Amino acid sequence: MRTLRIVLVVLVALLAWLQYRLWFGSGGNGEVAALQAQVEQQARQNEGLRERNAALAAEVADLKSGEAAIEERARAELGMIRPGETFYRVVERAPQAAPGEARGNDGVER
Repeated sequence: MRTLRIVLVVLVALLAWLQYRLWFGSGGNGEVAALQAQVEQQARQNEGLRERNAALAAEVADLKSGEAAIEERARAELGMIRPGETFYRVVERAPQAAPGEARGNDGVER
């Protein structure tokens, strides 16, 4: 009878030790949850980078295939025009002061 109690106490202690390792020890549930969160975050980053790579690959293929993309880029980024074309720049006027606002000789509102 006494040995049965000793075996029972040892088994309960072993169970308590295993539960402690499961919940708080190295490789326990908390660490697994943290690692799963890191994996999900990395998967989101990877997906964004895949989309970016696909867009860049499409742009490279477009630049290799024809002159239209090169021309578009030269016009947009470098401000280039074709020979014989006329370049027009539209400049909007500054907003007029409302009537009744006083201005000094130097054009500064007072």
